[in-house]
Amino acid sequence: MPLDPQLDAVLQLLNNSGAPALSAGTPESARQGFRFMTVDLRDPANLAPVRSTHDVLVPGGEGDRPARIYRPEVEGPVPTVVFFHGGGYVIGDIETHDDHARLICHEVGAVVISVDYRLAPEHPFPAGLEDCLAAYRHVAANIEQYGGNPSQLAVAGDSAGGNLAAATAIACRDAGLPLAAQLLLYPGVDFRDSELHASRAENAEGFFLTADDMRWFGSHYLQDVERAEDPRATLLLQPDLSGLAPAVVATAEYDPLRDEGEAYAAALNKADVRVIARRYPGLIHGFFGLGHISEGCRRATVELCADLKGLLA
Repeated sequence: MPLDPQLDAVLQLLNNSGAPALSAGTPESARQGFRFMTVDLRDPANLAPVRSTHDVLVPGGEGDRPARIYRPEVEGPVPTVVFFHGGGYVIGDIETHDDHARLICHEVGAVVISVDYRLAPEHPFPAGLEDCLAAYRHVAANIEQYGGNPSQLAVAGDSAGGNLAAATAIACRDAGLPLAAQLLLYPGVDFRDSELHASRAENAEGFFLTADDMRWFGSHYLQDVERAEDPRATLLLQPDLSGLAPAVVATAEYDPLRDEGEAYAAALNKADVRVIARRYPGLIHGFFGLGHISEGCRRATVELCADLKGLLA
């Protein structure tokens, strides 16, 4: 299907802006640019309403990490969602994904804990994953402080955060920790530089996330090519996916990560994990945060949150 016309107009502006490619700069310049595109240009009127937000510290892999708690307008007990932001493991934070966490809180009626994990290249793999696992363990052990129902715990994440959420779900199974559902938004699950996924070539340029960006993120995060074979990073190399929490896996037609996300959904299904797999025609990587720009993105966001809510019911 053709590219969503509302997204097409925005992409034309970005592609014709003359701004240097993300992969041509430094991590710090990329962080500043991403913050400008998200936080600085955000209209507060477009944010989903929540009852309250509260900044806290939660345990990480090496010391406490910042986190933000979002509470819904409904009374508890309610589901609890631990959220990990995207940004290629190099950029992004609680503020850049404030809109994502608010959407999940509002649409699912859940307490959301958004975790500010350590970023590469200062803290390469597996530092970010260790932070996510430690934060999830804390939430699970102290559920009465959050949603209050240990049977309604979920993980969620977009892009790099989708990888971290999926890896956390695997670690929860292995450690016997409670987990009811996982929401994986266009997750990156394969760091191998191969031709396994046609979408990497089909959507390599012009659709916000580029093939060069992906290689740049991966080089900063892994820093050693052999780490691409680590099944905690390349989740498609996991030898056993059975017994995992039910998953919602979302992909977009014009996303270089499309095919690996769909391959992971297929692998989950083959392992008899309940999967709701949705590919959104006409949309691009990052659509979950673009509902204020595109009606198609807004509908997709609402549908995916309803899917997660259904798994947590």
